[in-house]
Amino acid sequence: MTDYTALDFSELVALSGDEVVTHSFVRDIPLSGARTLALVTLDNGRDHTRPNTLGPVTLLEFAATLDALAERAARGEIHGVAVTGKPFILAAGADLGKVSEIPSLATGKLLGQLGHHALGKLFTLGVPSFVFINGLALGGGLEIALNADYRTVDASVAAVALPEVSLGLIPGWGGSYLLPNLIGIENALTVIISNPLKNRVLKATDTVELGIADVLFGSAAFLEHSIAWADGVIAGTTTVTRPNKPGKIERLVKWDAAIGIARRMLESRIGTVALSPYIALDLLKAAKSGTREEGFEREDDSLAALIAGDQLQASIYAFNLVQKRAKRPAGSPDKKLARPITKVGVIGAGLMASQFALLFVRRLQVPVVITDLDQARVDKGVAYIHGEIATLQSKGRITADEGNRLRALVTGTTDKASFSDADWVIEAVFEELGVKQDVFAEIEKYVSPEAILATNTSSLSVEQIGAKLAHPERLVGFHFFNPVAVMPLIEVVNTPQTNETTLSTAMVIAGKLRKNAVITRDTPGFVVNRILAKLLGEAMHAVDTGTPFEVVDGAIAPFGLPMTPFELLELVGLKVGAHVLDTHHAAFPDRFFESDNLHRLAEHGKILERDAKGKVTGFDKTAKKIVAGGTTPMTGEEILRRIEDGLADEIKRMLDDDVVHAAEDIDLCVILGAGWPFQMGGATPYLDRVGASERVFGGTFHTPMIRGVSSEVPVAL
Repeated sequence: MTDYTALDFSELVALSGDEVVTHSFVRDIPLSGARTLALVTLDNGRDHTRPNTLGPVTLLEFAATLDALAERAARGEIHGVAVTGKPFILAAGADLGKVSEIPSLATGKLLGQLGHHALGKLFTLGVPSFVFINGLALGGGLEIALNADYRTVDASVAAVALPEVSLGLIPGWGGSYLLPNLIGIENALTVIISNPLKNRVLKATDTVELGIADVLFGSAAFLEHSIAWADGVIAGTTTVTRPNKPGKIERLVKWDAAIGIARRMLESRIGTVALSPYIALDLLKAAKSGTREEGFEREDDSLAALIAGDQLQASIYAFNLVQKRAKRPAGSPDKKLARPITKVGVIGAGLMASQFALLFVRRLQVPVVITDLDQARVDKGVAYIHGEIATLQSKGRITADEGNRLRALVTGTTDKASFSDADWVIEAVFEELGVKQDVFAEIEKYVSPEAILATNTSSLSVEQIGAKLAHPERLVGFHFFNPVAVMPLIEVVNTPQTNETTLSTAMVIAGKLRKNAVITRDTPGFVVNRILAKLLGEAMHAVDTGTPFEVVDGAIAPFGLPMTPFELLELVGLKVGAHVLDTHHAAFPDRFFESDNLHRLAEHGKILERDAKGKVTGFDKTAKKIVAGGTTPMTGEEILRRIEDGLADEIKRMLDDDVVHAAEDIDLCVILGAGWPFQMGGATPYLDRVGASERVFGGTFHTPMIRGVSSEVPVAL
């Protein structure tokens, strides 16, 4: 077994550089019976906007603090140790920026060992240990609590999680071993595997129901109640029961079965490219037996390999894009130029338009009016919006008063004069240039001179859409992704005529809608659809030449995308997909394929066979007949190379043409708008790593490339 006390962590300290140290402050709390509780408060000296993090210096100070407390416990000076955090925050885990700078596999292993060295001391103090979860507890922050004997939680805590697998890591400071042995394998799979992949966290009540926390107390006197509860535990007057703690039957019967089900779920949902979820599964499977020390050593080896590998570096790159770059959009005008929005008009009352209206009324809390060709369509749209508001109310997402207020703000009409006092008007009509031109030319007669006009077009030229406007400078592209409420990206399309006031207003509104906005030039497909058109066009071209659907699917698997090309085509609609390919072929005929077969598949209505629950079971027989006849099939390797090189070429052209400001914006768009996985880093880091960038233009999108220091991955445990 590893003797963590004998290890030299000086290399990690040297790398920590400008670490914001989270200090361990100790004070003694008197308990009943002349006993004493040593309370350790973690605090980095910053406000709530800079959470406590756990770097090397922080962990070594924490370890030294616990060593000193263990000595006091041995002398009988203290009878328990509790750890809590500064207001609203326990700890947010390791500083990912520092993790990304680790230079070797061996150093990566040291980071895991240091976490076990420090946090593991909570288990060997010689007196009961407690963690009072008073706020945010993510990753290593939650693992502090798991290493203790007992846990309380503040009722107001809104985020407790082990999110590591979504970032290319695993819970490596005890979580992968301790959690399943505390709350059972099925609950642990939810916390460690399912929740991170769904971007979900636990609330305070969840932690108690699962058995992570032993008891919940209100915020007003959380610390006082936690101390009193700890006093009872130490005195023996309070008994702690843990009904979810796994027993022999669960270990013999349920454990491996649950792991198998989870593995099949992962394979069907995310494929097999992402390493960290499967390594976490292996660790959870192994946790059913063996000692705590053995479990920690497995975590050390797994964490080291992941830290040194490509996927973590790509994940951290993607994480920084979403957390930092998305908050400061490149090329965004001064927010002070934005016009205030006191009323919104939506042209169209179909599903997409109704989703817009619902989002605008919820986030902006201003009147929203929708219009369409006839009153029946308008009434249907309003009814849909009111129904969605009622659903939110029934789920407790909004109160009855909020529901009534939102419903009162939504109206519908066929009289366009009702748009006269709207400050922002967005259209969601049929994706046909002439239709959109006429709609805007008509509405301009009714709106005020200051009103901003927005189009949700996904592929048409925004400048051409505004060709019939008297004031095209107030038109901007505002491209949502479906489903509107869920997808976090908006492409804000800046035409040569769009003025700074219009662009600023669009960016401010996107923020108020709680969306991330990326400014793009007015080019076919903007960013996301242009990249998808390249990928889908190559996929359909391979089918058209005689390549079976199955071979195409298998060829694209190394991208680790959330769905196959043909699932994506069915999701967006086969007719829409065919239209997108046609649009790009018309704009760039030498680089984009059109597909007559895709139009025929659209008339048929499907490509995939599905069971009663909607799960894909294979390819539709008629669809196979429709595409039959190609005489020059490709191999999977040929398809993959064509797509990789084609994407590298297209993205380089987009950057040269300043469609967006940097490769980072391309990756931000495909991550947020198309669900490309973090461990791929979007598109450009992947294309650099596989050599496509070098093959196509003799360089790379990133210098140095975004990659790890080792290609080693853990063997099966």
